[in-house]
Amino acid sequence: MFKKFIAAFCFLSVLLACAKSFASTSSIMLDAEDGKVIYESNADELRYPASLTKLMTLYITFNALENKKLKLTDKLKVSRVAAGRSPSKLGVPAGSTISVQDAVHAVIVKSANDCATVLAEHFSPTEADFAKLMTDTAKKLGMKHTTFKNASGLPNSQQKTTARDMSILAMAVYHHFPQYYKWFSQKSFMYKGQRITGHNHLLDTFKGADGMKTGYTAASGFNIITSAKRGNKRVIAVTMGHRFLNERDKHAYKMMDLGLDHMCKNKNVNVAKLTTAINGRAPQTRVAAKTQVKPAPVRVASQKTQALPATRQYAAVSNGKYALQVGSFSDYSRAKNYALKVKNNIAKTYSVHDIMVEKVSSPKGDLYRSKVVGFAKNDAAKICRSMIQKKQACLVVADNSKMKVAQR
Repeated sequence: MFKKFIAAFCFLSVLLACAKSFASTSSIMLDAEDGKVIYESNADELRYPASLTKLMTLYITFNALENKKLKLTDKLKVSRVAAGRSPSKLGVPAGSTISVQDAVHAVIVKSANDCATVLAEHFSPTEADFAKLMTDTAKKLGMKHTTFKNASGLPNSQQKTTARDMSILAMAVYHHFPQYYKWFSQKSFMYKGQRITGHNHLLDTFKGADGMKTGYTAASGFNIITSAKRGNKRVIAVTMGHRFLNERDKHAYKMMDLGLDHMCKNKNVNVAKLTTAINGRAPQTRVAAKTQVKPAPVRVASQKTQALPATRQYAAVSNGKYALQVGSFSDYSRAKNYALKVKNNIAKTYSVHDIMVEKVSSPKGDLYRSKVVGFAKNDAAKICRSMIQKKQACLVVADNSKMKVAQR
């Protein structure tokens, strides 16, 4: 009888522990343009990332693609370790190969653990070694409380992160790799004649949603990083630790819907008002009455930019907070010359602006981004549209020489 009592007590203790672990969730929402935190709740609480981990695997892969250390058509070998990964998986057999593009699509859409390991083993001798690279990259981006132990997010008690750190990673993917970010809006992809479908339901239910990643393990609960646009406003939202999938999606939907609505109607975000609307109650605060503390913006840190010295011919005072990112090159001189060329063309119609060459360091080598900086937002958008119509690369980004926005 006593043994039965002890067994029942232990079982009840486990249930209570599980209930406690899911008693609260962690959430954060950013203005994707400048990284300002417009809503947060337990954003610095340590959590298991589950498949949100794959976003870092993809970030490193995208970096290799951009640095031309890898091509989408490259064939990667599938090891026994990769093939043996538990679901969710694509089911690639050991000894076979898979293209980088198919592996990336499988990781994004299917959240394929086997393909995440395939990518990891391409970059490092083992997945454990790759996890060290992931953690090191996270620290460089400013993810102070994240440790990775594998490429997929499969259960590991030492693999932890926070909602805030995941928002930093999401900002980095969105700003650094816009050419690949569009893939996160895929609901399915074709692989060997078979349509592979995903499970990010917000792509169907929330108008304007276009990514990014879901995740679930028994220990983590249901997690999601998601982004959506309404008008000219965009938010990135992270919510983690939900007991049920529909609970997670409902909360992410509410965050984005109220956040975008507030941003579209108000020139400046009233964080306290938005927090009240999302929580359905007055936000708890430790500061004295009549004192309003605005959350600090999320920044992707530790990436130094190399600004060109002004010359008599090109010296100018930047009069705006936006920049045009017009190209990426493997050497400084080419990046500088191209930025000057674009600037001279723009100067025929618009007031003269500065140029900047932004150095991007990675384990695979350095890359130099060509930028023309100092535009008003409307002018930047107009110029970019014109360049894109002429089949020229162009991306409007925040001028990080002024705003310290997430730029790699």
